[in-house]
Amino acid sequence: MVFVVLCMALLNSPTAIAQSSKVLIVGDSLSAEYGLPRGTGWVKLLEDRLKKNHASWQVVNASISGETTAGGQTRLPLLLKTHQPKVVVIELGANDALRGLQLMATEQNLRKMIQASKQTGAKVLLLGMRIPPNYGQDYTNKFFAIYGKLAAAEQVELLPFFLERVATRMDLFQPDRIHPNVMAQSIMLENVWPKLEPLLKP
Repeated sequence: MVFVVLCMALLNSPTAIAQSSKVLIVGDSLSAEYGLPRGTGWVKLLEDRLKKNHASWQVVNASISGETTAGGQTRLPLLLKTHQPKVVVIELGANDALRGLQLMATEQNLRKMIQASKQTGAKVLLLGMRIPPNYGQDYTNKFFAIYGKLAAAEQVELLPFFLERVATRMDLFQPDRIHPNVMAQSIMLENVWPKLEPLLKP
């Protein structure tokens, strides 16, 4: 009886709970359920899938609407220290481009985030983005190229375009025509999943 009680205590101890592996999502409104009912975003769908298929993994969603790569880079060290994730998903850059920020700064911020994550031993998945040619085709192309360039240089996993199969369908967007709606969230998860699942393996 004493042995059973001791085992139960160990299983429920902070140490045992802390042994759960974590996926840290650092993103913007696309991952923060902007304009969506709570619990319907792709990150929540990911959490539900992990509970069924990879029960030892937990999701920490540190995404903030409006976040830039500068903001993410500033917040990341504390997030890494606090949560000690084994996988970091970086979904940032769109707000940099929409504000017309310097591409070099965006690239440097993303690189610092990738390197900081790798230094802790975490695996990294970088979610690439495309933007409308509001600032000219040259800016648009160079922005998109940042993700592939960084993934190759830093040897991390890349999803080339997070909104693949969503971006061309207006029925999958909220009235602002910027943020995907509820129907789009499962597609976004299916875009991420083939790149993320292999990172969950030892």
